[in-house]
Amino acid sequence: MKLNVAIFIFKDAEVLDFAGPFEVFSVASQLHKYELFEVFTLAENKNPVKAINGLSVNPDHTFETAPKIDILIIAGGNGTNQLIHNTQLLEKIKGIHQNTLYTISICSGSRVLGMLGLLNDKPFCTHHEVYDDMKKIAPTGNPQPAKRFVEAGKIFTSGGISAGIDLSFHIVEKIYGKEVALTTAKYMEYRLL
Repeated sequence: MKLNVAIFIFKDAEVLDFAGPFEVFSVASQLHKYELFEVFTLAENKNPVKAINGLSVNPDHTFETAPKIDILIIAGGNGTNQLIHNTQLLEKIKGIHQNTLYTISICSGSRVLGMLGLLNDKPFCTHHEVYDDMKKIAPTGNPQPAKRFVEAGKIFTSGGISAGIDLSFHIVEKIYGKEVALTTAKYMEYRLL
């Protein structure tokens, strides 16, 4: 089964938050005849997205043009501070989440899930500098600052920046097994936890 993986990017997204997962899912598929995942970036519109420190990225799809999304990954970064006030965007994300296999936040992308009420009474993790914010955004959530990533039903959250890579490997293993994850990590010269 080939799954569609959408990585949501936006102004001031943290580069490794989206590039790390993009690499893991893409390489896993590449090493298996491109049969595992179709990975693409998702943004509010097709204009180039200027990530943190000026990297410009051309999104593949908008919410209107994207195919069915099986796995939604929400990057983090300073831009999440603005995203959580965009009610139209939050509604679109909520609509996608209702039909995903998994919904994932990387780093401060947890702010978005928190604003949607998806972390209420659930364990979560995020960037170490964001836990104070999360007390206001998701006051009933159960922060797990000692963990790299946390699973709560179909919602996964990861700690800061590089933890998104670890979580991506975990998802690959969960869906396709340890051998696929290990083969991917070996190719990427990445040491799994």
